[in-house]
Amino acid sequence: MSVNIVHLKNLTQANEEKGDSKENVSGAEAASQRNRPVANLIDRKNESIYLDSPATTQCDKRVFDKMAPYFCDFYGNAHSKNHVYGWLSEEAVDVARKQIADLLGAEEKEIVFTSGATEANVIAIRGVVDLHRYSKKRSKIHVITSAIEHKSILNCCKQLEEEGVRVTYLPVNHDGLIQLDDLKSAISEDTVLVSIMAVNNELGVIQPIEEIGAVCEERGVAFHSDITQAVGKMPLNLRSFPIALASLSSHKIYGPKGIGALFVRKKPHVKLRSIFPGGGQERGIRGGTLAVQLCVGFGEACRLLSCEFTQDFARIAKLEKLLIDKILGNIPLAKLNGSREHKVPHISNFAFPFVEGESIIIGLKNVCVSTGSACTSSSLEPSHVLQAINADEYSIHSSIRIGLGRFTTQEEVEFAIDKLVVAVEKLREISPLWEMYQDGVDFSAVNWAQT
Repeated sequence: MSVNIVHLKNLTQANEEKGDSKENVSGAEAASQRNRPVANLIDRKNESIYLDSPATTQCDKRVFDKMAPYFCDFYGNAHSKNHVYGWLSEEAVDVARKQIADLLGAEEKEIVFTSGATEANVIAIRGVVDLHRYSKKRSKIHVITSAIEHKSILNCCKQLEEEGVRVTYLPVNHDGLIQLDDLKSAISEDTVLVSIMAVNNELGVIQPIEEIGAVCEERGVAFHSDITQAVGKMPLNLRSFPIALASLSSHKIYGPKGIGALFVRKKPHVKLRSIFPGGGQERGIRGGTLAVQLCVGFGEACRLLSCEFTQDFARIAKLEKLLIDKILGNIPLAKLNGSREHKVPHISNFAFPFVEGESIIIGLKNVCVSTGSACTSSSLEPSHVLQAINADEYSIHSSIRIGLGRFTTQEEVEFAIDKLVVAVEKLREISPLWEMYQDGVDFSAVNWAQT
């Protein structure tokens, strides 16, 4: 259900008339607001616009309705082969697996259920590395990834480095794109895996995964891609892409949290060494009893995407144009981080030099956006993605990410833009750096250690 824009505007006006100054609250005060009683937080939620879909999406009510019977009515273990409860659950899982495969252009047997994309990423990377390390007894192993991958991949690679695996982190250009020549140069006789995400979760930038896959195929190297932010945001057909392994998650596509999948190609067959053997479920790749209701929800979310992708994409693309054009046209020095040409319309990352991104978020009050990935939002470290594209210090610390989704309305986008324009203007009024910029100060010549 969309937020009542008229109510939000009246609420905002009332707060401003009272002299509300929450735009300038400190970090401690912001934390205090987050720690208010649940009832108060629910009130605030009902008064807010959600523009953080790259972090998670609302579970579509049609998905929830499809899941509901599998909590209390059809509750059998899908691995129980001896009675009707198990058979019904197994059938539901099989249907869900096919719905996911159909969306991706894959076969049912190529879909392995996991708890989410993070687990799928780790299973893929460690599965390939451990296969070569333990089963094939290779002493020298090399993995290639990019500098802007999701933290679940970067942290996995760092752990592998501690175990003696050599890892190359490919740089990206100012648009956030890797260069194929860099990839070709990095591949060696010891390279066993290349892992490059399809769409970046902070910038929305689309990597040339088809070309990357072709390079890997030619050199005999397995190619894994985290396609979490690509599913439902761009056309995907894994049958035509030379991808050996691909990770995805349900809660990014209006499905339930707690479930994801790993695509493991069967032709040509991709082998993995299991890191979760368990009872041999999921082809022995990922053991454990399946949560049938989550599988059903994931499958239904994929079915809905298959049916509604074209109309959803067209509508969100129009909202993206409105968002980018109005922000860049109404806020001086505002800029879009990453490529505008090679990106999905659902994710946009903006820099507003001379103000802090966190301060902007506080100033927006009823508009829910973020300064970057939800998986690293608790860290005070600057975004590794913005650092990798060589954004300047003012952009790195002044950037926010805005997400558009299935339930985002034009009214909500226009309201958010108006709020953003006011918030940046107010913050710059009290920014010494903005004043220095207007006075013509050359920041490159300033010795900050002595000022």
